[in-house]
Amino acid sequence: MSEPLLSARNVTRRFGDFVAVDDVSLSVAPGEIVGLLGANGAGKTTLIRMILGLLGASDGEVALFGETPSRATRARLGYVPQGLGLWDSLTVEENLAFVGETYGDRPIPVPDGLAGLSGSLAGGIGLGRQRQLAFAAALGHSPELLVLDEPTSGVDPLSRARLWDAIHEAADSGVGVLVTTHYMQEAQQCDRLLLMSQGRAVAEGGEADIVGSTTTIAIHAERWQDAFAALDTAGIMTMLAGTHVRAVDVSEEAVRRALGDIPAKVSAVKSTLEEAMVARERGR
Repeated sequence: MSEPLLSARNVTRRFGDFVAVDDVSLSVAPGEIVGLLGANGAGKTTLIRMILGLLGASDGEVALFGETPSRATRARLGYVPQGLGLWDSLTVEENLAFVGETYGDRPIPVPDGLAGLSGSLAGGIGLGRQRQLAFAAALGHSPELLVLDEPTSGVDPLSRARLWDAIHEAADSGVGVLVTTHYMQEAQQCDRLLLMSQGRAVAEGGEADIVGSTTTIAIHAERWQDAFAALDTAGIMTMLAGTHVRAVDVSEEAVRRALGDIPAKVSAVKSTLEEAMVARERGR
């Protein structure tokens, strides 16, 4: 295997008595898309800031391209933060020109999808196009590694699909990608996943590894609201897929007992990635 482009070994970050990241290890190889998953507050962004060298680790080691993170190593990666890192008062073309100059006077062309907006202020082109612009800025200097923090948050499905096409195209050319996301469809496009909860890594691997031994019972009831309420009252972890109720990490017998006289069809089904994540978040 190729040497990792980035590696974090047993990194911990404390803020006083609060531990934001607790003994987490992570690596990304060339051409690999690694998904970093977890609820808000799980420690994902803090971990990314340590990887970039913007925040020091309290314990553990971080390496970018085999070196301690520095201005020189950051010049070899492309970064799209949650806030996108654009200048709203500059035009699309000016944003790209500014970024290009920071990487040694490298011209960054305006993407085809934004060609008609090159003279428009970045703050007024809409969130989907802003994210497209941020991707163009991150990719303009031909980085070896992409670090993307919630890169498609808040955009429509078509824009999200186009941005993921750009991610896959970069990975196919050998660029390593670390991406955080809340969308399970996006997580399924990653080669490997790391699930964080309350600052700790609680699962790692492919989708099957994350799902692991999680079990799910599907409940089909004409009055699904009654079924949901009964299961919830019984303390059973309950989720909805449309109007189909799904109970996670519980036996069929316990589900039938909680439903009581409510007529319903009950059957074991394959757990989804989202259900496995929720189960691990709750320590099941």
